[in-house]
Amino acid sequence: MRGFEREQEEVPVLLIVGLGNPGAKYTDNRHNIGFMAVDEIHRHSDFSDWKPKFQALTSEGVLSGQKTLLIKPTTFMNESGRAVGEASRYYKIPAEQVVVLYDELDLAPGKVRIKTGGGAGGHNGIRSIDAHIGKDYRRVRIGIGHPGQKERVHGHVLGDFAKSDHIWLDPLLEEIGRNADLLANGEDSSFMNKIALVTNSNEPSGAKGQASAKAKGKSHIRQARSSGPSAPLPKSGPMSDMLKKLFGGTDQN
Repeated sequence: MRGFEREQEEVPVLLIVGLGNPGAKYTDNRHNIGFMAVDEIHRHSDFSDWKPKFQALTSEGVLSGQKTLLIKPTTFMNESGRAVGEASRYYKIPAEQVVVLYDELDLAPGKVRIKTGGGAGGHNGIRSIDAHIGKDYRRVRIGIGHPGQKERVHGHVLGDFAKSDHIWLDPLLEEIGRNADLLANGEDSSFMNKIALVTNSNEPSGAKGQASAKAKGKSHIRQARSSGPSAPLPKSGPMSDMLKKLFGGTDQN
């Protein structure tokens, strides 16, 4: 595939960055889910072979008619901004044309959220990118869940995904790859909806348990509103007046 002609670009190149740590020992770490996601985008679309450039592995292609550069920094996570900064300066890519995919502790496993700007949230890769190109880029936050205790965070993010995680992880990554065109078009809501359709049906057992607990915790009033009364309601008197208020002020048959 012919390289991008930076002098002749009329539309800025889209830069999609996956975050992770280089090296075989980190390949299956939760912290490397950004690498995994970009690999799926590469697999599902017509991109060139990976080659070293900008202190990263890079691949050129087209997404939804837009020239796109995929990169996976080969520095360690806390220096990710060096690669992003070099690529951005070389192709004159504004921050608004940069999309970064990375792991998010504060989202349940398999959940995906997209935002522009904001804080680093303790993520060293994001902090480094902020320092090199500013904060006005899009962030695709991919949930890996929180271990529950601060002292366990380091081991959690640098630990490998468990076999059971692949129930939700594999369909999630597949769907990211399949719907990268939506991401390229800035159709963030549609992209997240596609992901949600897959991940909601493949939720980890812990998330399903939490959902079940929430359902069990509904008040009697809310249960009545959703399922309706199982016996005829009184049509007059104080109880009737109260129930009419609860159920919208209409007579119940």
